[in-house]
Amino acid sequence: MNKPDAAKLLESELEQAESRWQQAYDASAGAPRRSVNRSGIDVKPLYTPKDRADENFFDDIGFPGEYPNTRGIYPTMHRGRSWTQRQLIGWGVPEDYNKRLKEILAHGATALSLIPCNSVYRGYDADEVPRELLGTCGVVVNSVEDMDIALADVPLDRISCALNDPSPFTLLALLLAVAKRRGTPWTKITGTSNQSDCLSHCVANHMFFRLSLPGARRVLTDHIEYANEFLPGWNPLSVVGQHTQQAGATPAEAMGFTLAAALQYGEDCLARGMDPDRFLPRFTFFFDISISFFEEIAKFRAGRRLWARLARERLGAKDPKSWRFKFHGQTSGVDLTRQQPLNNIARVTAQAMAGIFGGLQSLHTDGYDEAVSVPTSEAARIAIATQNILREEARLTDVIDPLGGSYYVETLTDQMEQQIEAVIARIDAAGGMYKAVEDGLVQRMIGESAMAHQSKIESGEQTVVGVNAYHIDEDARDYQSQPYPDPASIDAQRERLKAFKQSRSAAAASQALDALARTAQGSANVMASIVAAVDAGATHGEVCAVLRRELGFGQPLAIV
Repeated sequence: MNKPDAAKLLESELEQAESRWQQAYDASAGAPRRSVNRSGIDVKPLYTPKDRADENFFDDIGFPGEYPNTRGIYPTMHRGRSWTQRQLIGWGVPEDYNKRLKEILAHGATALSLIPCNSVYRGYDADEVPRELLGTCGVVVNSVEDMDIALADVPLDRISCALNDPSPFTLLALLLAVAKRRGTPWTKITGTSNQSDCLSHCVANHMFFRLSLPGARRVLTDHIEYANEFLPGWNPLSVVGQHTQQAGATPAEAMGFTLAAALQYGEDCLARGMDPDRFLPRFTFFFDISISFFEEIAKFRAGRRLWARLARERLGAKDPKSWRFKFHGQTSGVDLTRQQPLNNIARVTAQAMAGIFGGLQSLHTDGYDEAVSVPTSEAARIAIATQNILREEARLTDVIDPLGGSYYVETLTDQMEQQIEAVIARIDAAGGMYKAVEDGLVQRMIGESAMAHQSKIESGEQTVVGVNAYHIDEDARDYQSQPYPDPASIDAQRERLKAFKQSRSAAAASQALDALARTAQGSANVMASIVAAVDAGATHGEVCAVLRRELGFGQPLAIV
């Protein structure tokens, strides 16, 4: 029997078998139930080879490390090197952060991530905000001295640092100043400016939106250009899908917005005259991982495939390294509940598995109590242990892309890709991501999706265990939350900042800030002047104040 005849026989047998199954299913399934994922895609009860009839293996799936990268950006993926365990931590004063950091590293984390205090996120020093607000959600870092204490005993040339550092990137400037004082070459420093995506801040995370959008756009491009020249191991751009998804975007929308933003940043760099094969390998991505397990896996596989094509065809990159979709995943805090918080351990585990199967490069697992407070030490330890168990006991790293070839996953990957492409096309039609954000299109789309999802929860169509179903008497259990920072330590931190300002060369700091203002008024690289100002003793709040004055205050668009 030749191959065409065999294919026809197989197709006939498949039709008969599917017909038998459908009859049996219809007879026993009861009332028909429609299942729709968060991106609005209908989910069938069964998938077969017929759903993949038009598949072109090499164009659609291929092999890990080969275009179109659907199955992963490296040939070995987690079989050769596990994901980086990068726990986001921040609380209290620099000494508190350093203590927690060392505990996290001792429990298995392999890189550090610094979460600053909300006052830092908003662009202020500790002496500019009420004492009660300091250190409750992140660590207070305002000066070179603060950064040096926070990173005490950390070998900056051997451990990767992720800094949650919105424009104008003062935390990186402080890190570079510390490295200079320690004699660590900047060429040895690795890590990421983890909150560099000003578009996502304008849309969905207003606390991070310090400068006007045009000003933030310029500073970000300067930041990328500066890093390309002086920091070969640093990733200056992390395009953030987490903010838009946590604000209410569907997984497909969040990926579409993120890729549209990456295209916008890439085009800005091209307009500056940069080589795509020099800056694109340092583009990274940061995503939320929701509880919608298979949808998240398909989101990442589709996004990786799309980015390879967009980087090559729209941004003109020729080096395969430029097509790599490197991303950090964080389990979704939005899915965590204050009710029955121990249930969040199961949620985080499912989310982490989706990210691992989706092919992430680094992972943060939330503490089970993050819906209640900053994670306690116990919750942080369990979060890290979750990753260790999945990797070493469940052996999730044994097989590369283990769900590749699944009729359902491959079909869903194609469907998610179509949804993501539709979002990008809508953004393109609006004039690109900057224009779509300025006009409020992205914000409106997110608002509509958020309302639709919340309506499903309130109606009971979407079950949330402990919230709208499976209630218990919660008075029977007391959950310990992270206490507020010690007031004495906060007072000492403010005194340290005062002493730092008094001991520095006031003239040198003032001259450096004046130079920063002149740079902002002209066309020279702003990031270079920020680094120089911090090295001269300027503080985080002082740098932000100068640039807000010169480039405009961040005023997010209000959508009604």
